[in-house]
Amino acid sequence: MNDMIRTMVERRSCRAYKNEQISDAELDDILTAGEWAPTGMGAQSPMLVALQNPEVIAKISKLNAEVMGHNMDPFYGAPTVVVVFADRSRVTYMEDGALAMGNMMNAAHSLGVASCWVHRATQVFDTQEGKGLMKEWGVPEGYVGIANCILGYAAAPLAEGKVRKENYIIKVK
Repeated sequence: MNDMIRTMVERRSCRAYKNEQISDAELDDILTAGEWAPTGMGAQSPMLVALQNPEVIAKISKLNAEVMGHNMDPFYGAPTVVVVFADRSRVTYMEDGALAMGNMMNAAHSLGVASCWVHRATQVFDTQEGKGLMKEWGVPEGYVGIANCILGYAAAPLAEGKVRKENYIIKVK
């Protein structure tokens, strides 16, 4: 198994982070991986907004928790959040954003940075407050929140992967 495939097999979601910011170089590499994810017809519909301001992250976390009807931190104390948006006018906008998320999480793992996919970006950025933040950040109208990629250093060792289900793969020759 080559290193890239090993990275994909070994990556796990992290739900407890150290209070330590990732480096600028790590963030730049992770964002580059997201930027170069495949997109439908090469249209590049996603837009990535990297947040490292604790007050802004707290605001997004609160909005996200409200969507769930909870008051817990859905970002688990991660010091960096990359919000993935995509152009709703593209037929593959959801898939394009998901591919950017996957690339970033795998890149993060390869660099020793923990990550997790956090849902509810669609609902958060469909609120008046969310739309106001999008405008403040320069995200064009017509873009929709796809997901949040939380990043940081794991506070504890991550769990082992689950055994894969039977019949996960079917080969037809």
